[in-house]
Amino acid sequence: MFSIAFHEAGHFWWARKFGMRVPQFMVGFGPTIYSRRRGETEYGVKAIPLGGFIRIVGMIPPAEENESKRATRMRSFIAEVRGAALDDVLPSDGDRVFYKKPWWQRVIVMFAGPFHNLVLAVVFFTVVLVGFGIPEITTTIARVPDCVLPAGAATAGAEDPCAVPITPEGQRCEEGTAGCALPARSPAAEAGLRAGDTILAIDGDPVSQETDVGWDEVQEAIRTSAGQPLELTVERDGRERELTVTPTENLAYLSDDGETTGIVGFVGISPADRDVRQSITEVPGHLGRIVVTSVQRLAEIPERIPQLFRATFLGEERDPLGPIGVVGVSRISGDVFAYEQFSAAQKIGYFIQLLAGMNIVLFLFNLLPIYPLDGGHVAGALYEKARSSVARLRGRPDPGPFDIARLMPVAYAVAGVFLALSLLLFVADIVNPIRFG
Repeated sequence: MFSIAFHEAGHFWWARKFGMRVPQFMVGFGPTIYSRRRGETEYGVKAIPLGGFIRIVGMIPPAEENESKRATRMRSFIAEVRGAALDDVLPSDGDRVFYKKPWWQRVIVMFAGPFHNLVLAVVFFTVVLVGFGIPEITTTIARVPDCVLPAGAATAGAEDPCAVPITPEGQRCEEGTAGCALPARSPAAEAGLRAGDTILAIDGDPVSQETDVGWDEVQEAIRTSAGQPLELTVERDGRERELTVTPTENLAYLSDDGETTGIVGFVGISPADRDVRQSITEVPGHLGRIVVTSVQRLAEIPERIPQLFRATFLGEERDPLGPIGVVGVSRISGDVFAYEQFSAAQKIGYFIQLLAGMNIVLFLFNLLPIYPLDGGHVAGALYEKARSSVARLRGRPDPGPFDIARLMPVAYAVAGVFLALSLLLFVADIVNPIRFG
């Protein structure tokens, strides 16, 4: 709610700075549960905490003189919307209405809201990276499973997956049938590796202890050595030990998103990570990567909606990379604070990172050039400027403000789609949520 209020404050501050009249500043939708008037603006909180708005007088201009008077259902609808908007305009408003302001002022006012979300994201990511640090993978072993399971094994969630017979592809089967057996003991367990061991060298070659880099070296050596023994030098309880492990062939995940698999050498160890504080110079690069990923995720939303529907109403497993709503984000943050393996600093850092990611999405989403989003208003003002410039070059009179009322049918359709998606996410996050971990 703070992020939404700060977004609306961006619109509000610049609208007031340019002399526009703003009669309402509201956080939430629906019935008003609290409000107070200061000056010419009513500030308040509404009952449904899923958004917010400010009301600027004169967002829709009067009808153009050459507008057709022929009555149609669409024109009647547009005229009704225009009339409701112009009812707010008082004789004393003069040039304080939105549509009479220069195009660049309107662009700034509408861009300021999403920009405030970007500012919050930068602040939050800076706090996380510089103050708390981000997890980086080390060469210390976090977990050594007792057996080898192929990627995507059906028994991975069993209480004791090593006691359930499977096929080489990881499917459950009846023990004693052809190709069915208990999972093989993991090479790491056979070699005596333990959680907490730190890998110092492989076949006498030192392994970098720099976070992320060292584990990449370990992973590459294991994956390319199926069936070949490796001499590992590990540190355990302050002492160095020499252990021999022979990677076995196994179907393993080859990408972080779990979508790419392949047959590689496998020993069955997972790395531990630790939070490493970053230099402030790392913030722009980290933010850039997050923005790129967020754009990709936003572009994928339409193709992920069918799966979201099936997960909500047909019991299909929820896609962890699919869209998530406000309720889902809240649930994940609750899971994080209940996770006993996290320290208080890690919980707070993760929570702030969730806020930062949410503000990045709010920034990008609101800049989509679709009316009634902020980006739609920005696009309308830019179009108006371009149209005016073309008219001036041709020696024609300025055509005046762009009549955004003509886009109201589009706005209602877009709002309907967004509302339907919001309701679907709301239900999905309750009945089949994405959980932390």
